[in-house]
Amino acid sequence: QVQLVESGGGLVQAGGSLRLSCAASGRTFSSYVMGWFRQAPGKERESVGAISWDGGRKYYADSVKGRFTISRDNAKNTVYLQVNSLKPEDTAVYYCAARSSWSTGFDYDYWGQGTQVTVSS
Repeated sequence: QVQLVESGGGLVQAGGSLRLSCAASGRTFSSYVMGWFRQAPGKERESVGAISWDGGRKYYADSVKGRFTISRDNAKNTVYLQVNSLKPEDTAVYYCAARSSWSTGFDYDYWGQGTQVTVSS
């Protein structure tokens, strides 16, 4: 069982940056693949990216490549999403999720409650 809590969201102007954090409970965090997702109002949830258990493998959606960076600190049971050059269309609730094997899909076992990111133009 893994519990995930996101933080770091907020209101930012276009072009700005945020660092989202996802803190995980449990002693097996380092064995999990972690994913980041987002859902904008009236839209379906979309994948933002994923990171393997050791950070050696990463995936990014085309819409965020070059602007977003996923990292993790297994000693702190935390995964991060650095979001730069934000655009109004990045406005969404951002979620982290965990699963035991690599996936770039939506089939994650554990989900956080989300953190709101709002980008003003």
